[in-house]
Amino acid sequence: MRRFVNRQFAVAHLLLLVLVLIVCYVPNHKVITCTYYPLLVALGIMELLYLANLYAKHRKGSYTTGPTDIITLVWVAMLGWEISTTKMAVMPNVLVPAPEQVFNIFATNWPTLLNNVWSSVTLLLAGYFIGLSLGVVLGIICGWIPRLRAMLYPIANVMAPIPPTVFAPYLVVIMPTFRLASVCIILVGVFWPQFLNMILRVSSLDARILDNARALGVRNVTMITRVILPYVLPGVLNSLRVGLTTAFLMLTFAEMIGAKAGIGFYITNSNIYANYEAMIAGIIVCGIVVTVLSALTTWIKKRFTTWR
Repeated sequence: MRRFVNRQFAVAHLLLLVLVLIVCYVPNHKVITCTYYPLLVALGIMELLYLANLYAKHRKGSYTTGPTDIITLVWVAMLGWEISTTKMAVMPNVLVPAPEQVFNIFATNWPTLLNNVWSSVTLLLAGYFIGLSLGVVLGIICGWIPRLRAMLYPIANVMAPIPPTVFAPYLVVIMPTFRLASVCIILVGVFWPQFLNMILRVSSLDARILDNARALGVRNVTMITRVILPYVLPGVLNSLRVGLTTAFLMLTFAEMIGAKAGIGFYITNSNIYANYEAMIAGIIVCGIVVTVLSALTTWIKKRFTTWR
């Protein structure tokens, strides 16, 4: 318990208390037309997430100061933001909205935010898992057949490092719908690195394993599903976290070009109309989505690779 409640813990909560008191009781220099309750709710959610994370690490016996350092930095940043905008108004009113205005967007505009997040996530999952499936299956086949490997490996080696965002403007123009173009952008960005990775993993598989399988009379299809696939599966799971979050960033960039929905469209549209509090709220939503995707893929990796 002493390690759970220490000096850093006390400092973090003192900063939170000061922040809440400033928000509630210090007079505003900047005219704020919205309530500060959504901001207080957001602070409460951040505090609960911090305590849950700290408690989980405490139960595992991991007494790291990382979560406390992070939340301390967050409270310092929030204090600076609140004081420089709402209380002292030393920042430009239009370009730097007050925290109350930004978090009020979540209270008043949450249906629009959720619809745009849903649009982005559905496109993300479609493009990512199609690209992943094609990359794994075709990569295993090409890695298994020497002639295909010799022909397609140099092509994959050239295509994989090319940023998929390079193709985004062209795909948006030639595809019949933007949703199909978005799926193709993610598919291209996921397919080539995964395809190349599978070729390398299969070609580096110990020849003795394959020889033993052949000696037992295992056919090609059965060998791929029972021998090769379990070998390459950890590599797929290891790339899942980075690949999925990177695919979301690719999708957000594509939505900024010509979409009519999605979180990237929401941010760009808010910027066009100088609605900067909505734009900052959209950026925060992007961070939340990436964090959730990262946590989900980390859990999947741990869940399905414990046998190794």
